[in-house]
Amino acid sequence: MNKYIIEFIGTFFLVLVVGLTAGRSDMAPVAIGFTLMVMVFMGGHISGAHYNPAVTLACLLRGACTIKDAVPYWVVQLAGGIVAAVTAKFLLAANPGAPAVGEGVSTAQAIVNELLFTFALASVVLHTATSKDHEGNSFYGLAIGSTVLIAAFAGGGISGGAYNPAVGLGANVINGTLGDVWIYFVGPLIGGALAAVVFKLTSLNDKAEA
Repeated sequence: MNKYIIEFIGTFFLVLVVGLTAGRSDMAPVAIGFTLMVMVFMGGHISGAHYNPAVTLACLLRGACTIKDAVPYWVVQLAGGIVAAVTAKFLLAANPGAPAVGEGVSTAQAIVNELLFTFALASVVLHTATSKDHEGNSFYGLAIGSTVLIAAFAGGGISGGAYNPAVGLGANVINGTLGDVWIYFVGPLIGGALAAVVFKLTSLNDKAEA
């Protein structure tokens, strides 16, 4: 149960910061990246600090977690995102910031952007937080948070820069803007799955630890 509580808390604060800062500050990617970093350091030793259904999928396919944990992780991550969006709306007395496809951007472009940067994020997680080559390292939180910061700056204007189904779902549910939410599931989940495949191909001597 402790793992599920941590996954809820970490996802909650990540989506809360997205909701409070997205569209309101040019420095939102910094706030979001640093939030993920500190939440990873907070809960990594308990739950693995996924805070993202796509990362959980990558870890499941890589063999770093079991389906017994993955399903509850997905439930609490999505719930944490929705509760965070409700909280952001209360704090702002207005609709929270939500990922949205950029003007003039095609669906295909948005999906590929979400896929590529989620692939990068999940790859960083797998190599820094689940590989025995880096077991017990002290830099994994910084690496993971920095990846999201970079991805938000680089691709945020294309797809909205969710790279996480819980982020894509939360505020869009509360705002009633569900038309493109599926993009934030399809792109990230494919990206996470591909990251697991590439990890297994390139880390043949790394034994999974469920």
